[in-house]
Amino acid sequence: MAVNWVALVVFVVFFAFVTFLGFAAVHWRRGDLDLLHEWGLAGGRFGTLVTWFLLGGDLYTAYTFIAVPALAYGSGALAFFAVPYTIVVYPFVFMVFPRLWSVARRHGYITAADFVRGRYGNKWLALAIAVTGILATMPYIALQLVGIQVVIAGMGIESTGLLGDLPLIIAFVILAAFTYTSGLRAPAAIAIVKDLMIYITVLAVVIVVPIQLGGYDKIFAAVPAAKLTLAVPGANTLGSYGAYATLALGSAFALFLYPHSITGVLSASSRHNIRRNSALLPAYSFLLGLIALLGFMAIAAGVGDAPEFKPYFAQYKATFAVPALLLHQFPAWFVGFAFAAIGIGALVPAAIMSIAAANLWTRNIYREFINPVCTPRQEAQMAKWVSLVVKFGALVFVLGLSSQYAIYLQLLGGVWIIQTLPAVVLGLYTKWLNQWALLIGWAVGIVCGTWMAASVNFAAIYPVKLMGFVAPGYIALWTLILNLAVTVVLTAVFNALGAAPAEDSTSAADYV
Repeated sequence: MAVNWVALVVFVVFFAFVTFLGFAAVHWRRGDLDLLHEWGLAGGRFGTLVTWFLLGGDLYTAYTFIAVPALAYGSGALAFFAVPYTIVVYPFVFMVFPRLWSVARRHGYITAADFVRGRYGNKWLALAIAVTGILATMPYIALQLVGIQVVIAGMGIESTGLLGDLPLIIAFVILAAFTYTSGLRAPAAIAIVKDLMIYITVLAVVIVVPIQLGGYDKIFAAVPAAKLTLAVPGANTLGSYGAYATLALGSAFALFLYPHSITGVLSASSRHNIRRNSALLPAYSFLLGLIALLGFMAIAAGVGDAPEFKPYFAQYKATFAVPALLLHQFPAWFVGFAFAAIGIGALVPAAIMSIAAANLWTRNIYREFINPVCTPRQEAQMAKWVSLVVKFGALVFVLGLSSQYAIYLQLLGGVWIIQTLPAVVLGLYTKWLNQWALLIGWAVGIVCGTWMAASVNFAAIYPVKLMGFVAPGYIALWTLILNLAVTVVLTAVFNALGAAPAEDSTSAADYV
């Protein structure tokens, strides 16, 4: 496929604009960026609207825009688990995360591991939470770069060799530079542009493409019947119903435990701001439902059979469905706009993720174990350097290995991050749980989850067999249940043996 120069020029213009915006954000709500709280949380001064855009840009990533329709294109109705899970998650956020915001603001906590350290007085448990967050975040950043890689290829730019890697390297350098300079203010400013562009793109696609293809009835008629609904379970099994329900529930529990989600929450100006956003963010769930439909539109448009796209489907599989649909149905200028929306949609979460990982490393590993007497300025400088290292590591991963490995690791990231739920979420409500029981439960969940994923070739679903009944379900949810069981049983045992209570530096008044 020849280079689409019109699309490329439009793409570059919008990319240049957000690059300028990223650097200019250093002057927005100016603070001392030599302090970690200012660089990594923007001083916690974002209001309702900015927080809404930031969390939307943070949670609904470029890979979401590519992967959810790709799953619908390849697997059908199962892809729509993403809609109920993003609906279920917000009541959870409404109840839980204002408490985290309050205690974090009271004690100056910047990460979830900070809270765990204060709540349980156990640096090893806090270290486990920090390391889990960093490991879960790294492949997520890599997948954002994969999203950029796919749209760059869609514009006809060589996708192999140094020439093919150069656009991705340039995007990485831009991302690294404005994140280092402006901290969290940069992705917050860019998120506003990104979200508006994504909304325009999706609304245009769901209006124009059905008109071109003869209406939604023609689109659904073109989709194989087996992909339109979940397969009915057989005897003695939950079948696809179990997979769908557990994917939705497990993903809902995991989403706001990711460090970048918590960073977005803690940057809010008040706990009421978080509650308001819990009510407003389901607007993105509506958008996500429309995005999933793009996979069915790609089937109806027959893009997989188009000769010009076959080499790209061979390389990128179903992840090329959305770029192919846009190229097939829209003029070049709109393709450039839409691809820019996806590319910018990768920059925003990648920036927040790298900042969140840097906060964890600096606050919970560097300051705790390496340099306990570091000054606030040294702490902030360390975070800035680590944010560069994290992005560089993700870039090397994408350029040096198959993107399939990033997908495998991102699956493991969801399994790993959910193991922090007992310490972080339950810790907001009770201090009954024993610190060492929490650490052992975490370790059991991590080990068993990794083994389960490896045993099914890194699929998300593991079939639990019990007395002749088979319950396929999301590995993260199964291992969370195991983690909780181990934690509760061991807490009861340790308490019965007279274990010393945790050195809790928080009080009940800190949570309200």
